[in-house]
Amino acid sequence: MTQTIDEFAYLADEAAEVGADPVVPDVRRVTADAPGGELSALLWGVEPRLTLLHGAGLNAHTWDATLLRLRRDALAVDLPGHGDSAWRDDFDYGARTNAAAVAAALDALAPGVPQAVIGQSLGGSTAIALLEARPELVASLVLVDVSPGLRPADASSVRDFLAGPLVFDSREQIVELAVASGIGSDRVRLARGVVLNTRVRDDGKVVFKHHLAAPPAGASLDTDFSGLWAPLEASDVPVLLVHGSSGFLPPDVVAEFHARVPRAALVELDAGHNVQEQQPAALADAITAFLAA
Repeated sequence: MTQTIDEFAYLADEAAEVGADPVVPDVRRVTADAPGGELSALLWGVEPRLTLLHGAGLNAHTWDATLLRLRRDALAVDLPGHGDSAWRDDFDYGARTNAAAVAAALDALAPGVPQAVIGQSLGGSTAIALLEARPELVASLVLVDVSPGLRPADASSVRDFLAGPLVFDSREQIVELAVASGIGSDRVRLARGVVLNTRVRDDGKVVFKHHLAAPPAGASLDTDFSGLWAPLEASDVPVLLVHGSSGFLPPDVVAEFHARVPRAALVELDAGHNVQEQQPAALADAITAFLAA
């Protein structure tokens, strides 16, 4: 692959967009050994107390603007098979498999420090699975547009996007496809995300960095999260659900979550599924208020 980019080149612009301090905090890439292969992450600050887990087909940079607004030490993880993390030979990117890798990374990069774990979509299901497997690592839980009651049919736009073309003539072609699929509407933010989530091959063609865009024959991503109700209901850790008004959680699914997890605080923001990219400042402010409660 060619055309190495500066992955932190957009931070100053993003800080201005969310009204954050123009002095960009220290952030660097770190790695940790994990089951299934090396896990990569972005370490913001020195001693993280927030761990952020992105959705399927995204990477740790999806949280950049949110973290610039939060101004807290944090670890934004590239889930297995995404970003700079290793691809798994078995193509198992289920929540519990991901959680085992995240736990290993936390043991190495934030030992003994319980985390406020913030997860969107697949990252949210991974966060619940982490709570199930290693409850001592999770001080509180923020779920972004995801619930164990999420129905695969309500997430069809992302599934269809990931099932689409795998090789592109340009990054602009991917932006056009994302807009047409309803993934987002802000072309500047989409363009930045595409740069950080793709590689340009030696032949000039553009491909995604994540494994979901190059699955083995017959493989698919499991999007049934219903088995995660039990650990969420049994725990007493504080929970915040932030959902987009036009995201993947229709009113009946939100109502079910409220009924089954009555301790949870609920916040709705004017956004689609990728709340952290469409409303990063509002999401950061909701997280700040939740952590201060």
